[in-house]
Amino acid sequence: MEGWDPNTKSTLTQIPLLSTKAGPRDGAAWTQRLKEEYKSLIAYTSMNKSKDNDWFRISAANPEGTRWIGKCWYVHNLLKYEFDLQFDIPVTYPSTAPEIELPQLDGKTHKMYRGGKICLTVHFKPLWAKNCPRFGIAHALCLGLAPWLAAEVPILVDSGMIKHKDDIASASES
Repeated sequence: MEGWDPNTKSTLTQIPLLSTKAGPRDGAAWTQRLKEEYKSLIAYTSMNKSKDNDWFRISAANPEGTRWIGKCWYVHNLLKYEFDLQFDIPVTYPSTAPEIELPQLDGKTHKMYRGGKICLTVHFKPLWAKNCPRFGIAHALCLGLAPWLAAEVPILVDSGMIKHKDDIASASES
């Protein structure tokens, strides 16, 4: 973590690392991995709430824990921009990081793949590979999605590619 921003470093040290190297096809080991994932997500969510810095809600969309859905948001110029969030756990997990999707932003930035998958290849994927299997979903949100939102949402708002929900509502009323 040498050279990291002190806040990122502090946050990351509070997210529990995972130890079970198992993916969705690994039966009981996957169940153990899911327990670790939940523990890590709960710790990260609790830490964010305690700092009045919560910025996502997420839950497994199926009992197997292979599909996840939720919401994430980013505050820019004192306005909250909220987006649907989804991803599937790849069969090669945890060797392969999940591809986080924000479907509402599909096609609005070149830092996104088809289907609204955010681009994490250059900065995040090498970090994930170096820390496999210790990183999990909470780490993907903290080190992948959070910086992506911080970098992209202000640009998308300032360029007019996304509008605040209140601006959309007032435009439709006129």
